[in-house]
Amino acid sequence: VSGVDAEKARVRALEVGADDFILKPPSAPDLVARVRAVLRRSRRVQTASVIEVGELAVDVDAREVRVNGSRVELTVKEFDLLAFMAARPGQAFTRHQLLVSVWQSASEWQSAATVTEHVRRVRLKIEPDPGQPRHLVTVRGVGYRFARGQIKAA
Repeated sequence: VSGVDAEKARVRALEVGADDFILKPPSAPDLVARVRAVLRRSRRVQTASVIEVGELAVDVDAREVRVNGSRVELTVKEFDLLAFMAARPGQAFTRHQLLVSVWQSASEWQSAATVTEHVRRVRLKIEPDPGQPRHLVTVRGVGYRFARGQIKAA
């Protein structure tokens, strides 16, 4: 919800992950209709419960990660980052997009280096060779993507 009625602001909000853009003050019927539309769209998305790529298994529902069958301890944000990216294999994300989607923040309030450091930490825990990552891959000039794998619904 914003008081700024500029096309540039609307486009920017939608590009960084907003589902909608509502001007202040919203009317109650309009706001209710927009919330219902977002809820309808979100119900259609079937999230995978287990994402497997080689020796790596990410169980989204159990919030558990295993490498070669052994459990790997991740912090809450490390898991959130890995699960977010693993649920969207092959899709490249900028650090800003990850700040918005995983941290519910933005580069205006939090450094994009936060993302870089979390990716580094996750790689140390899940990659056979963190210097040559196979799962959390750097996309030069863009950010990061998760390698494609097999998604299993439990």
